[in-house]
Amino acid sequence: LNYAADLPPLTHNLTAIKKPAPAPALRLQNMDDEWVDIKDLKGKVVVVNFWATWCPPCRREMGSLERLHVVTMNKNVVILAVNVGEDVDTAFSFMGTIEPAPNFPILFDTDAIAMQQWQVRGLPTTFIIDTHGKLAYQAVGGREFDHADIQQAIMKLHQSN
Repeated sequence: LNYAADLPPLTHNLTAIKKPAPAPALRLQNMDDEWVDIKDLKGKVVVVNFWATWCPPCRREMGSLERLHVVTMNKNVVILAVNVGEDVDTAFSFMGTIEPAPNFPILFDTDAIAMQQWQVRGLPTTFIIDTHGKLAYQAVGGREFDHADIQQAIMKLHQSN
């Protein structure tokens, strides 16, 4: 069944954050129960994607996040996919349906506290954080993350330092 045929296409625009403030704290466990802390990622561009398996645009953009990960992983870019309100088993079984399968960290915000701290109003919502740990861009709704425009915006964050 092709659900995507009835859905609007994913877009590839990012909203620049006018007054770049430091990104909120983010310290969550990954699928292996290891803690991942955004504080340890200063000096890298960090893409923080809030998502859930029940959200169609979240499901549709996951493959493009992995393609972005593949082209940027040696360029000091880290992708963190924050699953909101679900358990590891739910996320893990969903990951098996994604092509290409995600190799970036999946973090678990089981009680949606991080979602509140980041003031996420709907899923998916993605933030792009510059190398100084400040919010540079946000995107509400599904995106085609491997689109050249998004890749360029991310790589420019390295050059602007």
